[in-house]
Amino acid sequence: MSQAESVPQPMRPAYEGIVNLTDAFCKTRLNEEYADLCRRLTAALARKRPAPIARGKAEVWACGIVYALGFVNFLFDKTQTPHLRADELCAQFGVSQSTASAKSKVIRDLFGMMQ
Repeated sequence: MSQAESVPQPMRPAYEGIVNLTDAFCKTRLNEEYADLCRRLTAALARKRPAPIARGKAEVWACGIVYALGFVNFLFDKTQTPHLRADELCAQFGVSQSTASAKSKVIRDLFGMMQ
């Protein structure tokens, strides 16, 4: 594990649960670059105090993380590659689009992420 992915021991189970979901999703629907970004962002969330990923469902966090990264990297723009509609992304995780969008906003605000 790289320094960028270092995760406090108490947060390892939450981190691994989320990363297993994002890795599988990125492998089938996106690419390795997105998978790496998801792992890094999840690790950063695990290091926050208090760690927001300590609460809530792994599926919601995984979807919110991919949604946040997709939002700032124009994933939802059909002229870009890779491209994926927001509703398709949410359906893959079984999360409503409003929930994913809200979680994405929390993540983007925590880290000052912009397009």
